Amino acid sequence: MLVILSSASAQPASAHFTMLLPGDDLEVTAEDYIAELGNMVTLKILWGHPFEHIMFDCPSTPDVHLRTPSGAMTVLSPSETTLDGNLAYEVSFIVEEIGDHIVYAELTAEEHGVVDHVKAIVHCGEEAWIGWEAITDQNLEIIPYTRPYGLEPGFVFSGKAIWQGGTEIAGATTEIEKYNTRSDGEALVAEAELRFPEDPPMMFTRVTTTNGNGEFLYTLDEPGVWFIGVTVEAEDELDERAVIIVPVTTPFPESSESGAAGPEDNSSGNTWAYVAFIVAAIALALGAFSLVYRRR
Repeated sequence: MLVILSSASAQPASAHFTMLLPGDDLEVTAEDYIAELGNMVTLKILWGHPFEHIMFDCPSTPDVHLRTPSGAMTVLSPSETTLDGNLAYEVSFIVEEIGDHIVYAELTAEEHGVVDHVKAIVHCGEEAWIGWEAITDQNLEIIPYTRPYGLEPGFVFSGKAIWQGGTEIAGATTEIEKYNTRSDGEALVAEAELRFPEDPPMMFTRVTTTNGNGEFLYTLDEPGVWFIGVTVEAEDELDERAVIIVPVTTPFPESSESGAAGPEDNSSGNTWAYVAFIVAAIALALGAFSLVYRRR
C-alpha cells in the first residue's frame, strides 16, 4: 500500500537532495547538460543542500543507469571521489547517439529516511529532441511534460509523478530548489537570515503539491540548475522521492542592458528609415502637384 505524505507533515530529507552534476568542478551551468556526439560525459553524484551548497558524505553507493535515445538501458559503475572534502561518486559514458540520454540513480539515505530516485537528461544533436519524456524502470519517477532543456528564466515547468510505471501520485508534496555555488549560496543564506529571520529556509525551498492526477507545475524564475522532488511514504518502508534535474539557461537573446545587441536592438535604424520614408512621400506629393500645376 502506498500512502502519500500530507503537505502538512512532509519534510523530505530536510531538503537534502541527490545531485547529478556534470563537469570537472562544481561551477555548473545549464549548458553543461548539452553534449556533442563522441563526448565523454562525466557526472558527479553528491548528497547535500543544493541551494546553500552544503555537502555531506554520500550515505550509500548509488545504483546508476543510462537510457540512450534509442531506448537501450545500460548499468553505469560509480567510482568513489572526493568533492568539497566529502565522499562522492562519479560515472561516465560516451555519447554515441544523438538525442536525449537519461542518467538515473537510486541512492538510499537511511539516516534521513528516504530513497532518492533522481534523473538528469543530457541532450545531444540539433533538433534531436528524442527520449526526454521516456519512462525508465525507477520505482518512483517524474515524467516531464515540459522538455527539460532549452528553458529560459520565467518558463513554467510541468510534469507528472508516477509509481512503478503507472500509478499517479496525487496530493504529494513537491519541493523545488535551485543549485548554487558555495560563494553564492553563503551570500544568499546570509541575506535570507537577515530579511526573514523567522523562517529563512522558506526562501531556499519552494513547495507545491501534485494534483489529483499526480501533476504539478512551477515557474523556474532564474537561470541555473533546478532540483524538483516529489516525495511519497511507503508503508513500513523508507520514504521514496522522485527527483528531476532541470537546467535553465540565461535569457535568449540577451537584452541590450547586458551590453549585447539582440535582433530587436535597431530602434535608431528604424527611426531613420521612417524619416526617409516621410521625406520621400512629401517629395513625391510636391512633384505630382507641380506637374499638375504646369499642365494648367
